Amino acid sequence: MTILNGLKVLDFCSLLPGPLASMMFADLGADVIHVESERRVDLMRIMPPYDEDKESYFHQHLNRSKKSLQLNLKSAESIEIIKKLIQDYDIVIEGFRPGVMKRLGIDYETLREFNPRLIYCAITGYGQTGPYATRPGHDNNYLSIGGVLNHSRLKDKKPVAMGIQIADIAGGTMHAAVGILAAAFHREKTGEGKFIDVSMTDAVFSMNALYGTQYLGSGRPPQPEEEILNGGTFYDYYRTKDGRYFSVGSLEPQFRKLLCEALGIPELIDSTFNDSYYTQQRFKEAVTDAFCSKTFDQWLEIFNEDFHGCVEPVLTFDEACEHPQIKERNMLVDVQKPDGSSQRQIGTALKISGVEPTYKHVGAKMGEHTEEILAAYGYSKEQIEQLTKAGVLQ
Repeated sequence: MTILNGLKVLDFCSLLPGPLASMMFADLGADVIHVESERRVDLMRIMPPYDEDKESYFHQHLNRSKKSLQLNLKSAESIEIIKKLIQDYDIVIEGFRPGVMKRLGIDYETLREFNPRLIYCAITGYGQTGPYATRPGHDNNYLSIGGVLNHSRLKDKKPVAMGIQIADIAGGTMHAAVGILAAAFHREKTGEGKFIDVSMTDAVFSMNALYGTQYLGSGRPPQPEEEILNGGTFYDYYRTKDGRYFSVGSLEPQFRKLLCEALGIPELIDSTFNDSYYTQQRFKEAVTDAFCSKTFDQWLEIFNEDFHGCVEPVLTFDEACEHPQIKERNMLVDVQKPDGSSQRQIGTALKISGVEPTYKHVGAKMGEHTEEILAAYGYSKEQIEQLTKAGVLQ
């Protein structure tokens, strides 16, 4: 069973947020066409490292199971092709700056005239309105404007460049996916499509669910290393004797008791995050000293699978790939390549009863399905050749 069978998506996106959202849909059975052009090459398609066929691993992952349609969107003939496709492919995801799709003639208001059921999701850094609407930006910019980074750093230290793209994925990808599925549910009831305006800055601002709420209620803005979950308590990371790290999240009394017993500091079991800052820091120093007394492997033996006190090792990514929990949850999958071999990729995190993800193939070569798609919409071989010569299919 493919739970999103029948959902048809035109993906005009490049980079990360939009392609990852449409990949999630494709994993669950949606029919996705990635509209791209050699005149506007997606950075994910050309960014190293490459496989033996000089194809980017990033592209092969983010665009798996999608068809590739190569179109020069600045040509009138390409816009006519889009208007034909929109009769069936009635979900659009795009990541251009506001106004670009309107100039091309394929904005929401134009396309909904051809299909009133159209669901159209625009993912941008700052949204379709406001003084920053057309301003360029990246993940760290949105986290900065959204008030996330300052209280997420250590005292007197600069913010850390994240190893994952929080604004792009949690802000762009996930909010787009939820918005599209909410609009699809609404359409099932009413037959009406919707326009979805996803601002990655809005999204990360809304993620200040704890400390933002604290400020709005009490007037006290969150500070670096002074809050319950940002290092102000013993909820933190601790260095081992050999320079590795463990995460400690043992906030609840029963977990703190197990932590203290494992670290050999049972006299501090009654310390809580409601204690004074001074008492908190004394407890944190004791936890720090304890972790420094043993190596990473020695602590692994203590904080093993039988320990239930919210302490886990900080793993490298290759170690995470070998973790039994990751393996058991089928988070690593083999996806077919054109030559019949397979490529190891990260699988979908969505586990739905009775639903098997569909990993059809790695990201296609640019324009690989152009002729197939156009033929399905009545274009003859001769017409396709003429469009190619005219530079429409570029």
